[in-house]
Amino acid sequence: MSTSQFRAHAQSCPVAHGSPIDSDGPRIPLHTPEFAADPHHAYREMRRQYGSLAPVELAPDVPATLVIGYHTALRILNDPEHFPADPREWQKTVPPECPILPLLEWRPMASRSAGADFVRYRQAITASIEAVDLYALHDIVENIAIPLINGFCQDGRAELISQYVYPLAFEVVNSMLGCPPEIGQQVAAGTAALLEGVDAEKGNQILGEALMNLVTLKRVQPGNDITSVLQQHPAALDDVEVSHHVSQVYGTGIEFELNLIVNTLLLIFTDDHFGDSVRGGNMSSREALDAVLFNDPPLANLLITYPRQPILIDGVWLPANQPVVISMAACNNDDSIRTGDLTGNRSHLAWGIGPHACPAQSLAYLIAQDAIDQLLDALPEIQLDVSDGAPAWRQGPFHRALTALPVTFPPTSPLNVHNEPARLP
Repeated sequence: MSTSQFRAHAQSCPVAHGSPIDSDGPRIPLHTPEFAADPHHAYREMRRQYGSLAPVELAPDVPATLVIGYHTALRILNDPEHFPADPREWQKTVPPECPILPLLEWRPMASRSAGADFVRYRQAITASIEAVDLYALHDIVENIAIPLINGFCQDGRAELISQYVYPLAFEVVNSMLGCPPEIGQQVAAGTAALLEGVDAEKGNQILGEALMNLVTLKRVQPGNDITSVLQQHPAALDDVEVSHHVSQVYGTGIEFELNLIVNTLLLIFTDDHFGDSVRGGNMSSREALDAVLFNDPPLANLLITYPRQPILIDGVWLPANQPVVISMAACNNDDSIRTGDLTGNRSHLAWGIGPHACPAQSLAYLIAQDAIDQLLDALPEIQLDVSDGAPAWRQGPFHRALTALPVTFPPTSPLNVHNEPARLP
């Protein structure tokens, strides 16, 4: 169906067309400071005004449909034939300077592919993640966490993102990928330049070179790590394909993991029920993690699909090749599925569902739980530092992430490190 045909059909059809491709109607911007400050208020207003599907703007002049109904999300996520994840047709319509294009553009990996390519990539990345030894990973997290805590435990205060959570997540990902320190430093430099936006193009170049250096090294010196398993998998990924999968592990393994840990720590510091129960041993940090994954998932709006033709969902015609974005945060808080007590309830969409569900859930849980437990065991009286006001949330349509997490605690002596640093076998 052409655009003109779709427009004529939309005008004559009695069914509501809440997000037509040529719509100039109002859209809720997800890229503003106001949305970042209180997204749950925005979700409630969207649900009141639009129902399960809301017209939004991911960046200036980048329209999309946000899925905020839980059961509608399930229908879409379990129907990759009509809702594929391949963005190539969409990105032809987006200007090169679009700020979200680098994040969403097509790459040769499962989360951006459909059909046979998806199956091939998915099998390779799943096998590489399943090869990680969880017992060895537990020791790795501990042996990274303790020196980081020792770096600030005598000061009585710290900023946990920069001094603890980010370096911990980064080093854990390096270990899982089999990345040596010198290449890890290149990755860190490239990533910093990208995040700071000072010289993003140069940062992207440094990061790309570092990833290819790691891939080349592992072709010559393979090990029992994610990079080597990707290379050795029967899917026969080439070096470019492997480098993109490694890049994805860095991205999700650091950004998602960091925000999961930080958001859970914020919950423990600010919610008496979770704070007292976790610190007192009546509740595990795993239960606090699940509460965050339900209420404030670190990736709030993602799992993006691109219908290949106009499709009718919940009385709304969704246009072809325009992003349909699952709001995990909004769907998890849909009144139709919420219960009074969420303890032990893991029906949230924070990990995705269907063929694109996250294959690294066990790793993410283990890393986050160990990182939180190590910190609380070492500094049991740690509390949020609000001397400069409440923590602020980072602006952006996709994540739920703090800018900083300052804390105070009684100064304490450094911990003893009993074991030599562990290595994945």
